[in-house]
Order: sequence, then C-alpha cells, then structure tokens
Amino acid sequence: MRAVVLENDKLRVTVLPEKGGDVVEFLHKPTDTDFVWLSPQGLRNPRDHFLGAADDVAQFIDHYEGGWQEIFPSGGAPSVYRGARLAQHGEVAGLPWDCQVVSDTEDEVAVRLTVRTRRLPYRVERTLRLVYGAAALEVESRATNEAGIPLHAMWGQHLVYGRPFLRPGATIRLPDGIQVIPHDVAINPPQRRVQQGGPWQWPKVPTPEGGQTDLSVVPEQGAPSDVLYLTGFTEGWYEIATDIGMRVEWDARALPYLWMWQEVGASQEYPWWGRVYTIGLEPFSSMPTNGLAEAVENGTALLLQPHETKTMTLRAEVLV
Repeated sequence: MRAVVLENDKLRVTVLPEKGGDVVEFLHKPTDTDFVWLSPQGLRNPRDHFLGAADDVAQFIDHYEGGWQEIFPSGGAPSVYRGARLAQHGEVAGLPWDCQVVSDTEDEVAVRLTVRTRRLPYRVERTLRLVYGAAALEVESRATNEAGIPLHAMWGQHLVYGRPFLRPGATIRLPDGIQVIPHDVAINPPQRRVQQGGPWQWPKVPTPEGGQTDLSVVPEQGAPSDVLYLTGFTEGWYEIATDIGMRVEWDARALPYLWMWQEVGASQEYPWWGRVYTIGLEPFSSMPTNGLAEAVENGTALLLQPHETKTMTLRAEVLV
C-alpha cells in the first residue's frame, strides 16, 4: 500500500490513503515517542478481504491495524439505514481515498484526502496539516450530502492510544462538568468497569461491585473492558499523559460526545484474545456504538440537508 509521510521538525505522521486514510504513525521526533497504538495482528491490505470469512464485522476488524480512523457515515456495530446495509464503523474507514499534496514548503506540509461512499451518496474530504515549529497535527474534514433529499450520518474520529506511550497510571484530563453514560450492555460480559445506568459525574463513578473507579487513571493490565459516552462538552478537549502527553481539541458543536473505549487485556475471546492494551478517546457526533439506525432513533444523528456540507476540525498536539 502507498503511504504518505508528513514531516516537520517536531513530528512524523504516516497516512495510508488506500486504507481509509488511516494515521498509522504519530511520532514525536525529539522524544522518539509514537502515540498511535498498533494491533498485534499488524497491517493488512484490505484488498485481501475476500480471502477471509467476510461479514459486516470482519470487514473492519480483520484489517484493523490500530491507528487513527475517520468514521462516517455510521459508527459502531452494523446497521441498516433506509435499506442500505452499513458494516462495522460505516464506510469511509474501509475505502481507498484519493490523495493530493496541497502544500509542501519549509513552513507547512499538507495533504487532502477525498472519498465518495458507496452505499450512501456522500463525499468526504479530509485535510491533514503540519506547520513548522508546532508538534501538532491539524485536521479539517468536510462531509457533503450529494443527494437531493435529507440524509442522516454519524461522524467520528477513532483515536486510540497504546504502548509504549500508554501504561498503567497514565492520566486523562477533561473539562469540568462532564458526565459519563455507560454503554447499555457489557462488551465483555459479565465484567465491566462501570455500573450500568447513570449518567455519572466524571471522573469517579460506581462499579458493579458497589465501589468506585477513577476513570481519569488508566488501569492495570487485565482490568474490565468497557465502552462509555462522555457528554457535557462546552469546549471540546482532552489530555492524556504519562511523562509526555497528547492534547486533542475539536469542535464540540459538531462532535458533542467523546467515546471512551477501554480494552486492556480482559477480553479473552474474538477479536482481542487478551493481547490488547489500549484506550480509545474518540470525539463523535452521536451515540451509542450501535450504528446509524439507532442514532437516528434517539435523535443524536447528524442531519444533512440536500447538498449540504458539514465541517469538522481537530488538533492533536504533543505536550512535553
């Protein structure tokens, strides 16, 4: 697969246009720290998909190398929307994107990725930029409804962190006033980290055993798996840090939720087999991780009017 490398004096960011525009390297050069988690199964070419047992989950999972993905127009589990069957995490993360270099100077490097979805009539454009002297990746995305009728969508940034950057005791900071809504069922039954129900107040929330857990502290290997939805962002930002950190800022008007996925070795069956230590902190337009149809039903899905374009911005900056 072709790769595009954006590089300045602080960062090297590697992108795979032929695999969803995935970011598979986010290397802070002064400390030689890569913030992107990579899956134990490694990088697999999605063109090999039909060599496996294809289904609506395997289409994403069989080729999930970790990394960072753009998620659109559906997030989470497979879903059927207006007759269109949408696989795990929608369409664009599994499609090849066109790529164009739009800036290549001493002051700035930038590429623009574009793709059209195949099951719904959308065009998505994503520009990634590095500016000289800044340890920050800037992302600007645009989604356009190319039909003459209104259409719904879910939109998210699937950002995950892993070793060697991530380790037990790492801390997560959020704005004041954030609430925690647990996923309605355990993702690795019967265990889960947070008591079902809520909403609970970040960061100390009840556990199923009757105690408390502090979500702002990354747990030890083997702690229970869970998916949570964080709400109440008037400003979209979080920080995750060990001896070095990452600050992610985004437009909370476009993406009002932050999905928190914790998989730190408790899941012993498909697809993780106890080999995964990762935390996902993923800005999203909608919830839960059950696909577009449910987001439409609960009123959190985006609505794009005929030929309307919506925009999203994100900035990921290294903290030292």
